[in-house]
This record gives sequence, C-alpha cells and structure tokens, in this order.
Amino acid sequence: MQRFADLAAPKPLRRHQQRALAELAAAFAAGRRRAWVVLPPGAGKTLTGLEAARRLGAPIVVFGPNTAIQGQWLAEWHGYGDAARAGTSRALEADVTVLTYQALASFDPDAEIDEEGGERPSHLDRLRPQGRELVARLAALGEVTLLLDECHHLLDTWGELLAEVLRQLPDAYVIGLTATPPDRLTPAQAGLVGELFGPVVRGPSIPAVVREGHLAPYAELAWLTCPTAHEQAWLAAEAERFTELTTDLLDPGFATVGFLEWLDKRLVERGGDMLTWQRLERQEPALAAAALRLHHAGLLPLPEGARVREEHRHRPAAGDWVCLLDDYVRRCLRRSGEPADAAAVEAIRRALPSIGYQLTARGVRGGRTPVDRVVARSEAKTAAVAEILAAEHGALGERLRALVLCDHERATATLPARLSGVLDAQAGSARLVLETLAADPRTARLNPMLVTGRTVAAPAVTAAAFAAFCAGTARLDPIPPGADGVVELTGAWSSRAWVALATRFLESGGCSILVGTRAMLGEGWDAKGVNTVVDLTEATTPGAVVQLRGRALRADPSWPEKVANTWSVVCVSAEHPKGNADWERFVRKHDGYFGVTDAGTIAAGVAHVHPELSPYAPPPVAGFDRFNAAMLERAADRARVRALWRVGTPYEDRPVHTLRVEPATVPGTVPALAPALCADWSAPPPAVPAERGISPVPRLAGRLHRLAGLAGWAAGTGAWLAASGALEALPQAMLGGLPAAALAFLLVRRRRRGTAGEAALREAAGRFDLAAIACAVADGLHAAGKLPEGAQAVRVEPDGAGAYWIELAGVPEEASRLFTLALDEVLAPPLAPRYLVPRYLVTPGRREGRLLMAGTPEPNPVVHHAVPEALGERRKDAEVFARAWNRWVSLGDPVYARSPEGAGLLAAQAGGSPLDVATALRLTWR
Repeated sequence: MQRFADLAAPKPLRRHQQRALAELAAAFAAGRRRAWVVLPPGAGKTLTGLEAARRLGAPIVVFGPNTAIQGQWLAEWHGYGDAARAGTSRALEADVTVLTYQALASFDPDAEIDEEGGERPSHLDRLRPQGRELVARLAALGEVTLLLDECHHLLDTWGELLAEVLRQLPDAYVIGLTATPPDRLTPAQAGLVGELFGPVVRGPSIPAVVREGHLAPYAELAWLTCPTAHEQAWLAAEAERFTELTTDLLDPGFATVGFLEWLDKRLVERGGDMLTWQRLERQEPALAAAALRLHHAGLLPLPEGARVREEHRHRPAAGDWVCLLDDYVRRCLRRSGEPADAAAVEAIRRALPSIGYQLTARGVRGGRTPVDRVVARSEAKTAAVAEILAAEHGALGERLRALVLCDHERATATLPARLSGVLDAQAGSARLVLETLAADPRTARLNPMLVTGRTVAAPAVTAAAFAAFCAGTARLDPIPPGADGVVELTGAWSSRAWVALATRFLESGGCSILVGTRAMLGEGWDAKGVNTVVDLTEATTPGAVVQLRGRALRADPSWPEKVANTWSVVCVSAEHPKGNADWERFVRKHDGYFGVTDAGTIAAGVAHVHPELSPYAPPPVAGFDRFNAAMLERAADRARVRALWRVGTPYEDRPVHTLRVEPATVPGTVPALAPALCADWSAPPPAVPAERGISPVPRLAGRLHRLAGLAGWAAGTGAWLAASGALEALPQAMLGGLPAAALAFLLVRRRRRGTAGEAALREAAGRFDLAAIACAVADGLHAAGKLPEGAQAVRVEPDGAGAYWIELAGVPEEASRLFTLALDEVLAPPLAPRYLVPRYLVTPGRREGRLLMAGTPEPNPVVHHAVPEALGERRKDAEVFARAWNRWVSLGDPVYARSPEGAGLLAAQAGGSPLDVATALRLTWR
C-alpha cells in the first residue's frame, strides 16, 4: 500500500464507482485474486480500475486493445499528480506500465509446428520471443495487479492464451474491465469469464448512469429506406427462380408427396398424439415457428395446441421456407427413392443459391449472398445519411457534432460479377459517404472529414482549414493549388496523431461531421461534443453495439443540456425473400439494449425506436415516409427526450418484463382506461357480470323494494278504508286523487328501477378493462404462492400510440416474466388449455335495467379465456385463479377443457380471440 500512499484520485468518485470498488475490496479480502467488472461507456472504467489497483499497492500493468486506449490510461494516471508516473516499455521498469494486447499476443508462425511435425499444444510456445520475455517479467514481479481493459476481446481472440498466462502468475491480482453486460455474452464466453475471473462485479446499466446525470440522455432513431429502383429491379430478377420454386411447391404434383401434404402430415397430424405441439416447439423451434408463419399466410391449418404469437403474424421469410424445405428434403424426398422425388430435390438445389443457400448431403446450409450485400450497402443508405445530417443541422445549427461510422474505408475485394452495374464498387464505404456529403450543398457546408487508420480526407476548403489547424503540431504536405473536390492530407504524422487532431478540430467546431470506421473511431476514441451518430455498420455483437452507441453518450461540459441521437439506417426490400436481412441486423443491434420510447417508457429492443416496430418483421414499405417523418420530428425535439429520461429521479435499475397490448382492429375495440387505473387499481369493482345480470345487485334495488312495499301498504290501506266505510268521512277531493297518486307512484317506481338498473349495468360494463384482467392474473398467481405481489403491483400505462404497457412492479425479473406470460395466455385465443373461465358480457339498457331490478335478468353473452398454464395444471390452482377472476372480471367456475363441456366450449369459440387485441412481450427498465 505504501507504493501509492501519497496519491489520491484526481476527481470525486461517483456512487457506482464507489460501489464497484467496495465489491472489489470485499472480494480481495475474501481471498479472491480475480474479478470481472462491468461499467457502461463513459461511466469511468479507467479511473475505477486505477483506483482499485492503487489501493492494492502492487506494481500495475495495464493491457488495452489499441494505442488510443493506451493513451487514455496514461492520461488518467497522470491526473493523480506529478508523482504519478507511468511507462510503456515491455521492461516493466515503472510502477505503472500501460501496454497493448499486441505487445503480448504476437505469435510466431514458425512455432505452429514442432520439430517432430506435430501441433504445439501451448499458446505460450507460439508467442514471439518478446512475448515470452514479457510473460517471464510479469512472473518475476510476483505480486502484481493486471488491469485488462475492454476484456471482452479476450473471450474471442486471446482467451486460451490468457488462461495460460494467468497460470504463470499465481500471485497476481487480475481485474478485467468491460462495458459489455454479462447477459449479452454467449454461453461459451460466460463460461470462460467464470473460469478465468469468477463472479462478475456488475455496475449500473446505461439508463441508470443517464438518470444519475453522468451520461447524456439519448434517443434511438431509425431511417427506413428501400433499395434504389435499379437495385430493386436486380433483386426482383434474382428472386424469380425462388418464386417459381415456391409456386411449384404448392402444386400437389411437385413430388410423390406434395410439399403441403408433407407439412400437414409432419406438423399438423404429427402421427397422432405421439408428439404434442409444445414438445415439437421445444425440440425444433425454428421448424415450428416457420409452420405457424405458413399458417398465417393461409397455407397450412393451425396445428392442434399451437398458438399464434407476435413472431408468427407475418409472411414467411426466406429462412422459414428454407427450414421447411430442409425438413422436406431430408425426411421425405431423399428417403423415397422415386425418380420424381429426385427431380424435385434437383429443382430445390438449383433455386436455393438465389437466396444464399446451398443444398448439401447433410441438408440446407446458408451463406453470404450478393442479395445481402445489395441491401446492406444500398446507394439509398448513403443518400439517407445526407438527409439525416441536413435535418440534424437544421435542428442544432452550429452545435451539431456528428459521427458517421462505416465498416471499411474502401472496398478492397473485387465486386462480384453478378453485381457489376448494380452497386458502386465502393458502396457502403466511408470514402463514398464522404464524397456524397461533399457533393450535397446542405452537408458540404458542414465541412465533413474522413478519418481512418490510413487516411485523412476532406473537401479542399475543409482540408486547408484543417491543415492550418495542425500547423506547428504536424508537418503536412501542401495541398495542390486549385485543388477541387475531396483531397487527402498527407505528411510526416501517424494515425495516433491525426485522429487526436481531427477530434480536437471537430470539438472546436472546425468541422461538424467526422466519417470513419468503427475500428478507428470506436473503442478508445472519445469526443464529448459528439451529439449525433449515424450507424452504417453491419456489426451486431453486443460489445460492438455498446461501444458504438457510447461514442455519443459522454456528457459535454460545454453543453450541460446535451441530448444524443443515434441513427440506424435500415434498407428493406419487398422484392426478394431475403430483403429483410438488414432489418434483422437492426433487430440484433437493439436486442437487450435499452432506450426511451416516445411515451417515456425505457424499453429494450426496437420498441424503444417506435412502439409499432416489431422485432419479427419490418413495417410495410408504404409507411416508410410517414415513419421517417416521425423520426425527424422526434430527433428535432431534444428537450422532450431529455424530459422523458427524468434525469435525477429515483430508479431501481432492473429489467421488468412487460406486455404491450393494442387493439387488433380499430381504435375503440378495447375500452379506454380510466386515468386512475393507470396509477392505482387497488380494489376490485363493486359489481361484475354474472351469468344473468351482475353480482351483487346494487343496494338501490333494496330501497326500491322497500318503496314497493310502501306502495302495497298504501293500496291495502285504501282498500280497508273503502270496505269499512271510513272513506265516507274523507273529503271527496282527496278520495278522487288516490287512484291517480297510486298509478303515478307505480310509474315513477318503474322508471326509477329501469334507470337505476341501467346505471348499474353501465357501470359494470364500463369498469371492465385490461387492468381488471391483469389484476385477476396477478392476484391468482399471488394466491397460489407463485408471485410475491398481487393486484396492488399491477401497472398499466398508455404508450401514446393507442396501446397499453402492462407490468408487475417491484418484483424480481423472473416474477415479472411469469406474470406477463400468464397474462398473455389469458388474452390470447384459448387453443389447448387445461381449464377455461367464462367472461360474461353485460349489455346496458333500460329494459335490461328493469329486469335486473325485478330479479329476472336475461342470460348474458359469454366468451371463454384460458386459465394460464402456471395455474392450469391442477384443479386446485385453477379454482384459485377463478376466485380472483370472480372478484375482478366476471363470475363463473373453471371448466375442464378436456371434458365434453369444455371441448364443446372450445369448438364453439373455434379458436377465436376472447378479446380483440394483439399482444407483444417486451423488456422494460425501472
């Protein structure tokens, strides 16, 4: 500890940094020597790591993936004061040494094979001499602290080497630092983390750091486009062969057993009752999903026990056809030995390459197709960048600091012959993006610059301004006199120098747009002023997604109200079965990543871009212009986005499973929720529908019965007076008024009974809504001991697009998932449940009100809902659910669906929805 005792952190530690340091200290005190720390980009990983290492007091060696990150560690350590010195030498002579992973992991190609010709089992043996020397010096230090930055790279590239190195350093403390959440790792990666580092020290999520005010609020946006007309024509031509195949497949004479006939036997009949649909879904999920999408297209009956969910309600994609064809070829055609079936196999073989698949001896195998390249690098995507940046400049003016990220600077591979004349040879490249922006007057005045590991380029005027900015710092070659268009800046400098200079030029306002590659302007690159990112990359790994979005999230001291916009440009073609490939990448990028919706909900997945977006299919192409207009409107209103994030307000920092429910037909199908229900729904309604009328009958009925008794008493008294002659002593005028008064009383009573009854029925009908069903589900699960909370934890919020988000607040993630799955089952058509519960439908009216008050209501119409699977296995649990249902929704006993009565009810409902809504399972953040 004495080694760094005189040093102190250069800035106050944030709450999440203090918490991470405390967890690390506790782990080391308990005897652990390794830890894996997860903190979001911009949350202070570097300072956290250095402070943890400083407190341990041993020599510190830092490894990072590139020189930019190496420079950041050096700068952060120098912030500890003049006595905080560090080196970059492999000799490890300084108390703090900062190296790149390449300093260690440099392999000798001649060491792949030993002298006897066998493969070397050890990665250490494959290292170049300087790498082996570095490992020896690390071991000689004895007690040392290794800080491994962006250590998710180790899981893919150097994981096995790291394991061998760490075995040579038994006395080392090892702290891995990353922004990639552990739940986004593959099972193999997660296993390697557990093996090398042990339990994870998990910091806050990105939304939590935004709420704390340490990261900028942000909006996730998308620009949807179609390929150009020329590209679309090529795609349509490419699709013809596969379209012909799918048409032929629907012909019963295509083979000895037709395609649809096979699917009916294989997936609908399934050889009798030997294989339930639920078991098929578990064993072959892709095949089951493809079958249900074929059902949605009207080509296959609904298999018994199957349930059509959100992911099935769109047309079959290329992957669905291929999955079904693979099963058809392997299990049917190739087993028959018939010549007609062999010809069918050959027809399938010829058609599959048009959508990027090959038929092999083991089945269908996929691969990259030129079609994917066309949609990924369409000219329309490059044009969209100019539209986005022009709009952002219109909203931000001179404050705009934009970053456009591409996969590569220039295309190095030769364009496939099939795409000659279809795509530009440089399609999708950073260089083509720069030239497009320089040619558009709206963006040319924003001084766009290209910065990569090999090149700095800009329009001539911008290049001259940048050269002047670099004067005295770098020696640049002069720009040719009269240069026009895009020019490159060359000179005696390196990428480490020009990236830093270009970054300063951007932040000073010398240019408003930097175009680059994610490799150069990704990890380690830091520009606090960036407020707009346009993502043109194809990267979908969790690490790449988090890092890319982190480029704009840094708080900007010069603009405390900064809000960041991150745009994804997505190209979709309806002309080809694989025209959704770019959409599928977009979905993978947002899977598990949280953003704020336009209604203020913080949700994972594409729903945070727009609530109408589904991860299973893009919206109709006809609506792209309307969608893009909505995105531009949202992008311009940064103040509203900041307000939606509610910076500084309390949070729980945990994911919550949520069900989004929207009318499936027209607005008004689902009764509107009263505002009070969205905030608190703590008591069941006073009356619910019953088989006849409602229960209980309102108390006003009792008062009316008493009034009826009074009327009867009055009539009886009048009759007695008449019989006894006492009426003769009463004035004649009074006597004449008695019959009229009695008649008027009866009419008033009749009207009042009808009005009161109608009001009671109307209230019971009006009080039914989604919240009531949600509360019944929550209370049923809670009463059965499956949830820690019941109806009091139900939350229902409108999303601003005509739908509602329903969740169970304040419970563990798994409990919220159980609730949403159960609620989804109750709202869905009851296809194969074990038990059903009735929901009676009240019809308010004057006549119905009179019958209710008279005690003779007519039967109500009825629909049936499934008892959720979590409560449907035992009659006892079904009755628990029914009691909650009776309190919140409707009277009625559970019915066993496999009894004659239950089978009849299911047949009568014929798979119809008991409530005309569409549901979607979502993950939100609280």
